[in-house]
Amino acid sequence: MPSSATCKRLWALDSPSFTLDASTLMYGLSGELTVPLPAYLIEHPKGLVLFDTGLVPEAHDDPEAVYGELATMTRLEVRPEQRLDRQLAALGYRTTDVTHVIASHGHLDHTGGLSLFPEARFYAGEGELPFSFWPTRIGAGFFRPADIEATRHFDWNYIPGTDVDLFGDGSLTVLFTPGHTPGELSLLVRLPSRTFILTGDTAHLRAAFDQEVHFPIDSNTEQAVRSLRRLKLLRDAADATVWITHDPEDWAAYGHAPHCYE
Repeated sequence: MPSSATCKRLWALDSPSFTLDASTLMYGLSGELTVPLPAYLIEHPKGLVLFDTGLVPEAHDDPEAVYGELATMTRLEVRPEQRLDRQLAALGYRTTDVTHVIASHGHLDHTGGLSLFPEARFYAGEGELPFSFWPTRIGAGFFRPADIEATRHFDWNYIPGTDVDLFGDGSLTVLFTPGHTPGELSLLVRLPSRTFILTGDTAHLRAAFDQEVHFPIDSNTEQAVRSLRRLKLLRDAADATVWITHDPEDWAAYGHAPHCYE
């Protein structure tokens, strides 16, 4: 895989949060954890890429109206200025500037802003969209089919059970890491100064990644553990920093927009 080319910039967009019983995130934990729900913006010479799209825009003004009891159950904290379109505007972009949108998977905290980008090219892992409409009972409450239904006529492309070099230059590689859901995706981002692996929900917490412990409601636990091990190998091969999307310590350790990595 070519590795000389790089993306130009990476932003972790400001994030709403859920507060959950820690045991729902990893076996053996107790107490509560407040976890971020971020999306990532990557600037490449050939396009502007979003990895996940956070919550439904309207939820930033009235979360209960959109998510009902789930907003209360998860103690959802969200501010109006965290709307994805507003954050893009604060960075000097319009929604129409986004050329590629990668959905790590179909859970509602990753798909809420999909409908903002009707002119973009969309990517999902093989089997993910059908599973989002007809999930197994465990974990079904974390899907919101309306988010994906709103994109029915968009330009969806499916990652067919393998990795995809998005621009053909080694700078941005979509990693097929199933287990949490059938089409779960991670993303390897090469920048001039460093390389990141963004995990989506392949791992939820740093401890789970380090100990290779699957999420309690993964759709396929065997695949989930295999994907964790695979990310470790890719991390070492690429000398990459693994950013665990929902880990609060990772969120505190790395910079957020308007800070960017170059």
